[in-house]
Amino acid sequence: MAENSYLIRGAAILGADAEDLLIRDGVIAARGKDLDAGDATVIEAAGLIALPGMVDIHTHLREPGREDAETVETGTRAAALGGYTAVHAMANSNPVADTAGVVEQVHSLGRASGWVDVRPVGAVTVGLAGEQLAELGAMADSRARVRVFSDDGICVHDPVLMRRALEYVKAFDGVVAQHAQEPRLTAGAQMNEGAVSAVLGLGGWPAVAEESIIARDVLLAQHVGSRLHVCHVSTAGSVEIIRWAKSRGINVTAEVTPHHLLLTDELVRSYDPVYKVNPPLRTAEDVQALREALADGTIDVIGTDHAPHPSEHKECEWAQAAMGMTGLETALSVVQETMIETGLMSWADFARVTSTVPARIGRVEDQGRPLEAGEPANIILVDPAARWTVDPYKMATMGRNSPFKGKELPGAVIATFFKGHPTVLEGKLNEPYRHPETAAAVSGN
Repeated sequence: MAENSYLIRGAAILGADAEDLLIRDGVIAARGKDLDAGDATVIEAAGLIALPGMVDIHTHLREPGREDAETVETGTRAAALGGYTAVHAMANSNPVADTAGVVEQVHSLGRASGWVDVRPVGAVTVGLAGEQLAELGAMADSRARVRVFSDDGICVHDPVLMRRALEYVKAFDGVVAQHAQEPRLTAGAQMNEGAVSAVLGLGGWPAVAEESIIARDVLLAQHVGSRLHVCHVSTAGSVEIIRWAKSRGINVTAEVTPHHLLLTDELVRSYDPVYKVNPPLRTAEDVQALREALADGTIDVIGTDHAPHPSEHKECEWAQAAMGMTGLETALSVVQETMIETGLMSWADFARVTSTVPARIGRVEDQGRPLEAGEPANIILVDPAARWTVDPYKMATMGRNSPFKGKELPGAVIATFFKGHPTVLEGKLNEPYRHPETAAAVSGN
């Protein structure tokens, strides 16, 4: 058997007709029916769906500095198991990824782990403090080649700074990814502002706090002619603003998380801090609007906002609990349940919102590519008929704060090929990909 050659036999490509995919030396060498395996390892894939590897535009890997919550190694293992071949690592580490040195460290850690492609996100402002622009150009020119910049977790609420950031990133075709939250409207907020918060007596996070920032920023993006990306859209009003902006030709893209496609603020009645997240879980009407917006293209992509926390930061009283949920290992299944099994999207649509478009937003050239001969072999095989029950203690992520604990979900990732190498086989971690530079360093050459 050739060590770097694989024949995927009989997979339904993007959920359509069954074909074979021949992988050699990290690329798809051929696609068709009844391909000759030759010396390739054969992977029988009848009943499975072949999709391009997923690309997460919004992941928190926590390292450096917060290794009690997650590391690049554990987070990327979780990503591979979830069907991802690339993730964008958010900047709110410690130290903050606001210099070329820190983003290069994260990039190097990703290379060394070898489970997925790790693309660091650079901070917009120094220390996420919202007072002074970070070294955007230096991060863009670094070995990490940063193209996405975000203070996620904190809103860039100063309109002058936001304008300057949008202007600055134009020079290298970058994008500013905004955490839309007007801080003066959310001081002390604990959950969505509405009927449930009124009953529970918890401070409300009003929809307008998100919507007002999005409205401002799409106008700023239009004014300076730059790219804007809106993180974790959560309200029906936000959808309408983004829809309006796109109708005006403004260069804005947006993401929605899997948990905002499925869960509502009614769950907060349990006072279980696993449901505490920013932006908060919204109403059933918001959930429906988000699903429809993802289906019609108003919302462009799925972003997990994978946010692991140490158990002691979530297993405590609601007011003291950290905000955030894990999501890398459940995203595919949640999107299958909410979008595919409801008839709102096809598997080809799924590939668009989880792979092709997020790769385009992040300017990741070798990800999100078609499953055609000559293209990089970043591929996943999915069993759409599988059912599984979420157990956070059996996951690769260090975070146990999954809001889907105990829930039965559809669909399972059977195999993940990263650069033609199977990092996941039969639903289990196989072995990481060894980058040529890493291999040379290990061998001493």
